Amino acid sequence: MGYLVGVTALWAFSFSLIGVYLSGQVDSYFAVLMRVTLAMLVFLPFLRPSLLRGKQRLALMALGAIQLGVMYTFFYQSFLLLSVPEVLLFTIFTPVYIALLDDLMFGRFTPMYLITALLAVIGAAVIRYDGIDSGFWMGFLVVQGANLCFALGQVGYRRLAADLPPTLAWHNVFGWFFIGAMLVALPAYLLFGNSSALPTTSLQWGVLAWLGLMASGVGYFAWNQGATKVDAGTLAIMNNALIPAGLLINLLIWNRDADVPRLLIGALIMGASLWLNNWWLARRRRALA
Repeated sequence: MGYLVGVTALWAFSFSLIGVYLSGQVDSYFAVLMRVTLAMLVFLPFLRPSLLRGKQRLALMALGAIQLGVMYTFFYQSFLLLSVPEVLLFTIFTPVYIALLDDLMFGRFTPMYLITALLAVIGAAVIRYDGIDSGFWMGFLVVQGANLCFALGQVGYRRLAADLPPTLAWHNVFGWFFIGAMLVALPAYLLFGNSSALPTTSLQWGVLAWLGLMASGVGYFAWNQGATKVDAGTLAIMNNALIPAGLLINLLIWNRDADVPRLLIGALIMGASLWLNNWWLARRRRALA
């Protein structure tokens, strides 16, 4: 739990740093490439290939490609379409995706998750009820792509860890995770990147360095380690703890003139969807007890 709390505090600043200093100024594909490269460099010196079999290395690389490479590609594009608070609020779906993916892996179907997701969509519409346009909904869908990738990466990492020795030195194998992410980030930049929109100030380079070394390098290692040490319910809750933390940072430091009442109403509706989901799960557990 301590891992997840610490990374939540670390990541709370990332949304605003991207939205304020990078979005619309630095090519998003280059930003993703820099973050993945720096994070990979943190763990490459510790890599011990002999600790994992070939299939296990490929599985960890695939998780990195999805959870980091593809997710970041979606994530950075969302800042071109939405404000920082909107991006934060729309990540509220990640716990639902975690539950749905868990159902898929175990051959179940839970209709209540679809009901709570619909309620959260209504909350999303409230946030922009007087200004919903194609860009808004496209941004909403792009964030959902990021959410799905992040959820799939977490669930997959938990499953992989369950099949590996509990004494495994993860810092000696986690480099494969970032190598997998690089296999997505590098081709994406080469194919779609804009070389004329590179960082132009020391502040932008500094933000990229912080995001790559700390938020990505240290952050993803600690978060995924924490995900293997808690139950799925706790992991789902901690996925949403980032939302109020990130909003608080954004509103207090960078966006004091935001429409706070409307933002809060939308957030409350989204929060109600999660409360309904958790209430139903608790009721089901009592019925099975």
